[in-house]
Amino acid sequence: MQSASYRLESAWHTDGGPHGRFVFSLLNLSDTALQDFTIVYTSLTRVIDKTACENAVFVKRNANYHEFAPPAGFVLAPGASWTFTIGGLHRKAVHCTDGAKSAYLTLADGRHVPVAVSDLLLEGRTSEPPPVLLPEGKLDLPFALQPWPRRIDVKPGDTFPVCLYPAPGASMEDLKAIDTVIGLFRRLFEADHAPLSLAANSQGRVLHLTPDATLAAEAYALSFSSEAITLSYGGGAGRQYGLTSLAQLLNGARREPGKFRFPISGTISDAPRYGWRGCHLDVSRQFYPVADVARLIDILAWFKLNIFHWHLTDDEAWRLEIKAYPELTAVGVVRSPDGPLLPQLGNGAEPVGGFYSQDDVRTLVAHALTLNVEIIPEIDTPGHNSATLVALRDLSDGQEAPESYHSVQGYPNNALNPAVPFTYEFLGKVLDEIVELFPSAYIHIGGDEVPNGAWLASPLARKLMEKEGITGTFELQSYFLRQIKDMLTKRGKKLAGWNEVAHGGGVDTAETLLMAWETPEVGIELAREGYDVVMTPGQAYYLDMVQGEEWQEPGASWAGTVPPAHTYGYEAEGDFPEELKDRMKGVQACIWCEHYLSRGYFNRLVFPRLPAIAEAAWTPKSQKDWLRFAAIVPLSPKL
Repeated sequence: MQSASYRLESAWHTDGGPHGRFVFSLLNLSDTALQDFTIVYTSLTRVIDKTACENAVFVKRNANYHEFAPPAGFVLAPGASWTFTIGGLHRKAVHCTDGAKSAYLTLADGRHVPVAVSDLLLEGRTSEPPPVLLPEGKLDLPFALQPWPRRIDVKPGDTFPVCLYPAPGASMEDLKAIDTVIGLFRRLFEADHAPLSLAANSQGRVLHLTPDATLAAEAYALSFSSEAITLSYGGGAGRQYGLTSLAQLLNGARREPGKFRFPISGTISDAPRYGWRGCHLDVSRQFYPVADVARLIDILAWFKLNIFHWHLTDDEAWRLEIKAYPELTAVGVVRSPDGPLLPQLGNGAEPVGGFYSQDDVRTLVAHALTLNVEIIPEIDTPGHNSATLVALRDLSDGQEAPESYHSVQGYPNNALNPAVPFTYEFLGKVLDEIVELFPSAYIHIGGDEVPNGAWLASPLARKLMEKEGITGTFELQSYFLRQIKDMLTKRGKKLAGWNEVAHGGGVDTAETLLMAWETPEVGIELAREGYDVVMTPGQAYYLDMVQGEEWQEPGASWAGTVPPAHTYGYEAEGDFPEELKDRMKGVQACIWCEHYLSRGYFNRLVFPRLPAIAEAAWTPKSQKDWLRFAAIVPLSPKL
């Protein structure tokens, strides 16, 4: 691949204002002088004071999009550099990923030219390297199981079988279940020997599969001897989890025989701690092809997670094909220097897009169902809708002043207006198509981060508020979300949302599930109000958070530093009073993708914290052991 002709070097200086300053140097590596141009860079550390720049002229900002020009008459000769300083930042840079993620030049003739971007350097204090995140670990029992089972009483053998195969007379359902886990293993570990086989083998060990009505649907039990293994299961999910555990045990013994062994005798009795064991993926900020989403679902199944929360829409893009509104995936997904949606979060000179067709969705839903994973779609409302409003202009109140409010991410006027009649027609048609695509009990409607002051400059909204006796943004949001809940109920679906759904009076708590993300205490308060709760606090379960305080550790930091040991040790039940614990339905990891510019960043930030959350979701507190987990987790598959 040809190198870019320009490179942007940058450093964050701790002086120069309350939040420091960026010092940028644009190097001209071409053979031609550069003049009459602007430079665009994307950064989550935003400029809020347009005048706080030196040797540059502020042109425009939209959320993370920043555009600057050199002083009038400036010429950048070949081999020379232009250095300029940007202050007036909305917060300090704390980590190496807080600087420019991408850049390009716009030339006088309108062409856009890519600019390579270097790592953000640090001036004013020591730039520490990233930390060691995992200890070597320690095993009391030499078995590779993720998550660790509820009860285990087995003895290790000196050898291990080549494979496990079903006993003669196994039912078609059992054979298909074994085949499913063989397929799962082969996809996740392409170069490893499959631990299960449908054909008998003299060097293998026979496997008896037995349904057991006394076991719960997700429970299973294993009994080992030197001649045979018996898997008892309560339902199809329990059977799959038991087969997955056997695959993990045998694969670990084969890959690291000096560390892991396969049982020769004894029993394992297992069932999940929580019913909701989830993982969320934001595909709006960064697009993931169908194959990547399918692989993530495979990884969830490997860790016995049973919910895939698919965050399909946000300010940056609308990713789901809706046949009633083709504009959503024609206009609302393309980020481009010349488009209505400007580059964000690592985008450069070339347009970027990507969405999931309804056939893609059907394929992924069917794939997930074979692995006992339920896909919960999220269409974020009423906030986080910049892309929607760009694609469908009639959703806006044309009399509302532009930039009358901004979201926490810097987007102006980004919430669907509850007073525009087309809002409900639009959402009704969207939901009609969604309920046909997703068999899930819940539809997630977002409900998060509507800024206080939203809609107050909209004449239509003010008229509605006066008519309904509504005071302020959050009461109006509550009015809106109650309409959406009614729409879901009529379509046979339950409402899931973020914890802000409870603001301004909330919605009917019956058949409503809210995710507590802002702080752990929020979950307890929601339970007191009568909501069912899934715990996903940013301080432990947001996988975009940095894992160390060091400058060179990548990720976000608004919720603090979240090392794997903290994620593993965090107890979501926390201070839940005993009488409220039945309201806590489970836990969930959240993969927000503002910082995920590469597969390397994804795997560094998600692992080993995702398997840590899987163990928190499955394993009883009394059976958790950080050092044991650290010894086993390097076996984990990655994206």
